[in-house]
Amino acid sequence: MMRRSPPVGLTKTPLALPRTPRGLVLIALTLCLSACVRPEPTFTGLPRSYQVVVDDLQIHSDREFTQDDPLFAELRQVRKEVQELFELPPPTRPIVVYLFDGEERYADYMQTRHPNLPPRRAFFIGSPTELAVYAHWSPNMMEDLRHEYTHGVLHASLRTVPLWLDEGIAEYFETRTRDSRRIHDEHAKRLALALSQGWRPNLQRLENLTQVNEMGSADYQEAWAWVHYLIHDTPAGRELLVDYCRALRKSTDPPRFSDRVNEYFPDCDTRLASYVAISLRNADPTGIQRVSDNRVEWD
Repeated sequence: MMRRSPPVGLTKTPLALPRTPRGLVLIALTLCLSACVRPEPTFTGLPRSYQVVVDDLQIHSDREFTQDDPLFAELRQVRKEVQELFELPPPTRPIVVYLFDGEERYADYMQTRHPNLPPRRAFFIGSPTELAVYAHWSPNMMEDLRHEYTHGVLHASLRTVPLWLDEGIAEYFETRTRDSRRIHDEHAKRLALALSQGWRPNLQRLENLTQVNEMGSADYQEAWAWVHYLIHDTPAGRELLVDYCRALRKSTDPPRFSDRVNEYFPDCDTRLASYVAISLRNADPTGIQRVSDNRVEWD
């Protein structure tokens, strides 16, 4: 999820509710939204008990871990894949990951330091001084980290990233797969259903969304679908994304991506609808490894 004025942040899944969409501030967390009255948060500061630095990745955690922890290998793999797929230059800034011991401590910290942010299970927040991911240890942690860390990789290499593209790429890489297709089974099913009920893709509309609170779950699903379609089905689609990322390295006010796409195929919205109806609906999800099948969405 992304916030467009500093500090910028990206976000995703809410802390523990049945799912409604998510977002980028560059932002995710799960608060107790039951009928109980919650006490005022107790500010306890950032995790500092254990720290490991590997290249441009810094992880600070409440729980003990080492450089041999699988999360390092997984995040390094995410960084490698993002950089190679979009031909990004080496990052110009480190990415710092803060892992809180549990949901309550994480929520208390975020409520105290970022009271205007919605409750989410994890966040990426970018500022002039730091590119930071905030999350907590949980069964969903690696899914959250893949998503939020992808935001960090993009913002460490590019001067700006449009919201739809930022979220679309993060949604693409949050899914752990055994193959190269990265089918997000949940998104594919929801998009196919929406298509049967009259929904149609609209890239220009998606580009007009510039604030996280403007995006609903359908917008995150459509953003993922555009990225997936351009990478896997469109002639020269990946090259279009690579060229656009080159423009994003140099300018904070790049041309609209839809203008570039329309030069190659003016019927791009119709093509994506066909891709959703045929290729994604018939996709075999057996290569998907979900960290959690009970994902949270938010509106």
